[in-house]
Amino acid sequence: MTGLLIAVGLGLLVGIGIMLGARLPIRDMAAPAAALLLGLAGYAWLGHPGLPGHSVQAKASVTFDERLAEKRRSIGERVGPAAKWLVMSDGLARQGNTQDAANVLLSGLRELPDDPNLWVGLGNALLAHAGGTLSPSADFAYRRALALEPEGISPNYFYGLALAQSGDFEQAVPIWTALAGRLPAQADLRAELERNLALLDRMIAAREAAKAGAQPAP
Repeated sequence: MTGLLIAVGLGLLVGIGIMLGARLPIRDMAAPAAALLLGLAGYAWLGHPGLPGHSVQAKASVTFDERLAEKRRSIGERVGPAAKWLVMSDGLARQGNTQDAANVLLSGLRELPDDPNLWVGLGNALLAHAGGTLSPSADFAYRRALALEPEGISPNYFYGLALAQSGDFEQAVPIWTALAGRLPAQADLRAELERNLALLDRMIAAREAAKAGAQPAP
C-alpha cells in the first residue's frame, strides 16, 4: 500500500509540475491527467505496490574457462618449471579467486622472472580478474612475454585474443596474421586463427560503417 501511495504522490507532483511549467489552465489538464491516471492504474495492476522494499545486490560470478586453460597448456607450458605455478593459479581461479590466482603467478615470477609462460599466465589471470578488460598490468604481462619469446605461439596467441576481446581489433589483426603465417598450413591453430581474422575483418568493417553512418551529412 505504501508503494501505491508514493506513486500517487509522485503523480500529483508531476501533474502540478506540468501545469506550472507549461502554464496550462486547469481546464486544459484533462489529457495529462488521463495519462497519469492510466499510468497509476497500470502500476496498481501489473506492479506489486504492497510488497515491502528490499535492497538488490548484484551477484558477481567468475567462471573458469577450462577450454582456454587447455588451449594454454596445449600451446604453452605443458611441462617445465612454470607448470606447478600455473596449476596452482588455475585451482584458485576455478574457485573464483582471481586475485590470488594472479598473486600465485607473481610468486612464480620471483623465482622464474624470465619464463614467458608465467608472464602469459599472469596476463590471462589479470584479464580474468578485470572481467575481460585488458588492464595496463595485463598488457604489460603480455608484452613482457613477447619480449622474452617474440615468435612464441602462446604469447602471440593470447595477447591477440586479449586485444580482440577488449575490442582492439586493429591491434589484434597483425599479431594473429603474423602468427598464422608462421604455422604449418595444415595446423588446426592456423585454421582457427584464419577464421578469427576473417571475423575481425568483418567486425572492423561493420564498426567503420556504423561510424560513417553516424556522421552528419555535409
